[in-house]
Amino acid sequence: MLRIHFTADELAQSRMVAGLGPLVEGAFALHLFAHSGDAALKLWRHRVRAELGHYLHELEALAKRTENPHTLLAALGQGVGYEPQEEDSTANRSLLAVFVRVAVMPHWSAVKSELERVREVRARIVITNGIERLLDSLHPKLHWQNSVLEIHDGPDRDVRLGGRGLVLSPSFFLSGQSCVFIDREQASGDPVLSFRTSTERRDSWFGLVEPDDSALGALVGHTRAAALQALTNSCSTGELADRLGISLAGASKHAAVLRRAGLITTFRNRNKAIHILTSLGMALLQRHRQEVSFAGPQTLRPDSPAGRVRIPVQGGVS
Repeated sequence: MLRIHFTADELAQSRMVAGLGPLVEGAFALHLFAHSGDAALKLWRHRVRAELGHYLHELEALAKRTENPHTLLAALGQGVGYEPQEEDSTANRSLLAVFVRVAVMPHWSAVKSELERVREVRARIVITNGIERLLDSLHPKLHWQNSVLEIHDGPDRDVRLGGRGLVLSPSFFLSGQSCVFIDREQASGDPVLSFRTSTERRDSWFGLVEPDDSALGALVGHTRAAALQALTNSCSTGELADRLGISLAGASKHAAVLRRAGLITTFRNRNKAIHILTSLGMALLQRHRQEVSFAGPQTLRPDSPAGRVRIPVQGGVS
């Protein structure tokens, strides 16, 4: 059992972010790709295998060498438990970037929206009941007791935060274990506890393409249907107006209608109103999605743009 010890100051400094960025999600996704036999992921796995080309064998070898998410992250130069040479970490990150481009980025808008939704829901728990209640409610295998967070499926270890707050991060692709503790997240240097979001919501998105615009438009109106789709990546009213090519007043009006219908929620960040899809809004979009049609595999070449892609490493997607 892993035990994370908190002082009152460390507890007050703890915070939640909406994910750790594409590279960390890609590491979790690679472990899921290599080790999960879930039938719900069949279409996703089939497409990814077809598009990876000769990179497939190298990525499978990396996943085999790093049998769990902890050691896979460590092989990328994050956390502890595996000590690669610096050149190994760089090579591993470059290889993983190819996987992220194929397996993660086609879903990234939906991933960000889901991670932001989870952060929003969890923030309400903190506001209403305090962060102790949040820590005790993240997962059945996590237990808060006497200023110690116990992780019942982690290694037998005691962790002292050393004056730093704990960063809590939902993960879309994390599978198997309830959570992963990272001693030092690469971008911020802070300790992170990453926990998985709903696997049912994740699995329902794989193998799906963009919503059927005509059907959704007939239901809520074409501009508001476009606004819903634009808000899979949350944004301000001004950004929504830019995405739709309409006036600021028009975007505000459409957002107000969607909010009254319970399809989006709005909160203020300084002087901006930020709009996020609610679970009802997301469900409405999902109802109008259809299965991917495979036109044939597209393999990656080392000299292709996808083969050379650089994925940014970031300390959150907010």
